[in-house]
Amino acid sequence: MANTASALHILVADESKANELLAQLEKGADFQELARKHSTCPSKRDGGSLGEFRKGDMVPAFDKVVFSGELLKPLGPVKTQFGYHLIKVLYRN
Repeated sequence: MANTASALHILVADESKANELLAQLEKGADFQELARKHSTCPSKRDGGSLGEFRKGDMVPAFDKVVFSGELLKPLGPVKTQFGYHLIKVLYRN
């Protein structure tokens, strides 16, 4: 079972914005570019990169997607207390 992962994410306040960005990603838009432009998380400076983190480090809804979702594919929107996330899992160990 994977214990660490690395992911990019884009955090926005509303679901309609998240869905709009997801549609752009599915048409081939660059995840990191959209993160820099639209994300409200400080990680936007790094193109949405959260670096490597351990299972349990993130809020449960986010964690669940990161540790069970498809790799290298935009996932979401995932609702947490912070807003709506689009997530791209880079790898799991």
